[in-house]
Amino acid sequence: EVGKIWIKITSLGLTESRITADETIQQLFVECRLNNFLAEETPLSLPKPTGGQRIHYNYSTVINVDKEDNPAEREYLKSILLKPDLPADSLKFTVVSDPPEDEQDLECEDVGFAYVNLKEIFQKQRDIIEQDIDVFDSQDASALIGKLTVTVEALNALRSVHEECKNY
Repeated sequence: EVGKIWIKITSLGLTESRITADETIQQLFVECRLNNFLAEETPLSLPKPTGGQRIHYNYSTVINVDKEDNPAEREYLKSILLKPDLPADSLKFTVVSDPPEDEQDLECEDVGFAYVNLKEIFQKQRDIIEQDIDVFDSQDASALIGKLTVTVEALNALRSVHEECKNY
């Protein structure tokens, strides 16, 4: 589908870190964001996985990037393909701690970030299917805190955007 990017957030596993040790972090959900346009989040927050287990979201969403209705998103995809100096982490996944029901004074807190590089999908001409991506600590970008399994099917959309670029 040339006007859509398909995203699926399958599961999350955590390695031992401050996140697993922190008892105030109990429920986690995942947000996915394309630049500043759009944020989608898993409707469920799930109990934090322990000891090598994974939590399964199996959440799918679609980002529309068709010319007619979503020109800004499409222009952004063009800029990813055309501007070599643009930061390449175009799709950002955020693991968010959801405070427990009885602790409503606590805020949702970003605990980790993971990235998918759309430019790379285009360069390799390969979608990301059920792939583990690294999740880094929101307080220390060099610390790996887990793996998020995602699918990002963007190649057809990127190809069609690239075709348009050639026509200018």
